Amino acid sequence: MTVPFVAVVILNYRTPGMVIECLKSLDTERAAAVPGLRCLVVDGASGDDSVKCIAEAIEKYGWSDWVDLKPLDMNGGFAFGNNAGIGVLLSQPCPPDYLMLLNPDTLVRPRAVAALVAVLEAHPEAGIVGSQLEDVNGKVEPSARRSPGVFSELAGAACLGVLDRLLASKVVTMPVLETRQQCDWVSGAAMMVRRQVFEQIGLLDEGYFLYFEELDFCDRARAAGWEVWHEPASRVMHLEGASTGVSAPHSRRSSHWYDSRRRYFVKQYGLLRWIAADAAWTVGRASLMLRRLLRLGGGSTVSEPRRQMRDLIGGDLWALFSGRIWSHRQ
Repeated sequence: MTVPFVAVVILNYRTPGMVIECLKSLDTERAAAVPGLRCLVVDGASGDDSVKCIAEAIEKYGWSDWVDLKPLDMNGGFAFGNNAGIGVLLSQPCPPDYLMLLNPDTLVRPRAVAALVAVLEAHPEAGIVGSQLEDVNGKVEPSARRSPGVFSELAGAACLGVLDRLLASKVVTMPVLETRQQCDWVSGAAMMVRRQVFEQIGLLDEGYFLYFEELDFCDRARAAGWEVWHEPASRVMHLEGASTGVSAPHSRRSSHWYDSRRRYFVKQYGLLRWIAADAAWTVGRASLMLRRLLRLGGGSTVSEPRRQMRDLIGGDLWALFSGRIWSHRQ
């Protein structure tokens, strides 16, 4: 029986300590469950001592036979950095069967990588499979998702239980199950992709600097006939936001998130459905504000970013009337 060749791409940006801990967890997985696993660490022009620290760790722990380091000259974002690593791996004489994108702020639990491989081996029609993410306390985070749309934007902004139940099949976050399931997309923090998917649809869209690129990629893969799966047996601890600087509760969301959301809706659904999605979000949020004003209660928004309405709607209106929106249609 042929053992599949698995390669992991880790994109670093000023988090060398996290990368080293992630590599330690991969080393354990490699020794116990995935022989032949290789890893390529890409540094997105961190401008600090990241390259030096990671290179020293590779030498110190004897990882040079399975870990390579590729420094980049510029920081072009998540898609750009990962594509640089994926391109190197795909251009090899014997490219990997499966490529895994793994955030630096993660630790793989025992057999996490092996469980993803098992899904792709068992389901030839599966092109992408994602891990079950958990926080530092081992609490499971919803990791299987549906693609967003007009109704999901309405429900997400309204924070109304009855509306969530009525639109249950449209809500982005899917229920946490103990068995593997198909979904629309999985997090790029721990996502394995069959090589043939890249060969058929291309790499990640570098028009996204950060956020939504894995959603876009999964949509493109499904449109090409591939299935996307979520495997709860693959557990990965994720210090969400640690590598992007947005982990603080109730902090203001990066402009990259709003830019990427806008690009995704316009690219995937067109200008009119993007406007409809914004209108639905505005109606939902207005209903929440009205319920609170009338003391009728309302869903919790304590974990939501500050100035969300101004940044989302204001940014989209500016993009529309300035003409910048047309660049997202490519």
